[in-house]
Amino acid sequence: MKIALFTGNYNHLRDGVSLTLNRMVEFMLRKGIEMRIYAPSTPEPAINPHSGHLVVVPSIAFPGRPEYRLSLGFPKAVKKDCEVFKPDIVHIATPDPLGNMAMKWAVKNNIPVVSSFHTNFLSYFSYYKTAKPFTPIVASYLRGFYKKCTHIYVPSESMIEELGNQIDLTKAKLWARGVELDTFNSRHRDEQWRVEQGFSSEDIVITFVSRLVLEKDVDIYAKTVKLLQKTYPGKVKALVVGKGPAENEMRKLLPNAVFTGTLRGQELATAYASSDIFLFPSISETFGNVTLEALASGLPSYVADAPGGKSLIQSGVNGCIGKPKDPEDFAKKISPLIESKERRQSFSKAARTSAEHYSWDEINGQLLSYYQQIYNS
Repeated sequence: MKIALFTGNYNHLRDGVSLTLNRMVEFMLRKGIEMRIYAPSTPEPAINPHSGHLVVVPSIAFPGRPEYRLSLGFPKAVKKDCEVFKPDIVHIATPDPLGNMAMKWAVKNNIPVVSSFHTNFLSYFSYYKTAKPFTPIVASYLRGFYKKCTHIYVPSESMIEELGNQIDLTKAKLWARGVELDTFNSRHRDEQWRVEQGFSSEDIVITFVSRLVLEKDVDIYAKTVKLLQKTYPGKVKALVVGKGPAENEMRKLLPNAVFTGTLRGQELATAYASSDIFLFPSISETFGNVTLEALASGLPSYVADAPGGKSLIQSGVNGCIGKPKDPEDFAKKISPLIESKERRQSFSKAARTSAEHYSWDEINGQLLSYYQQIYNS
């Protein structure tokens, strides 16, 4: 079986999308599936080395957000490479200009097309005033795009429900996300690391891990922590892991927070495990990779009542689901854990247990079975 993967991000930016796709490709190659990836890149990509054979597609920096790349279409040389590769299935991860032209090429050549849903683009538009007027146009385009797919791989049941007005739900297949259970584990808690960050053993460290961008609702995290610090003076501390254009705004809201910048591997695992509570109020997630990493690290986790992360949370067991964009509600629900060490320990144990169902091999094995359904039909 040969799979051609088209994506707007594979190695130039390290985020949930690129990491998920690299793990998927590595798994498929281990299983004997031939993969060819078509995507933009940069001279110094964030993921190096990447998995599999990458054919770089011409691109430009996205206007206003230079960390993203916008592909310039499906040039002849790239199309020729794809024709020689002769894929049995075309997998499009991003409905961008490259994805759109790859779709047309595949339909013309009678090659089945599947798509995986990684980014809730329409939810992003609410954060940027200049983009709001284009919401109906983009929604119409997405409906037409997904209509042509044989399968649409969606990361959570809650996201499938949310997409009812965009996609044919009979084509929707659940492809969740996995977590490295050995890497993200409470045994990596390090009291010395906490001391080095300025935290005492009695402090309650509430952590945020993500790219620092408006669409992750960074302001809701900051306002929630400020409310809790007012209620529990000297006890609640903020730990922010990540970088991005919204960092200055966060620093103004939380001048005493610890900002670590981007962490990876063991450093990231230590930061999670050495925290006490994870707060991620974003409403734009399709799954919530960082929430799953936090749970695997034994962190009680608080997320917004929105598609994606909430599918991982059992309220009152391993965390809670708060009202979107409502810091008062988040603060009210987090308070019982600040007041009770026993409750934190109970939630922590349940958090780890809930994450143990998400091994990457099981998750990607499910995707392989979907490919095989199409290949053998």
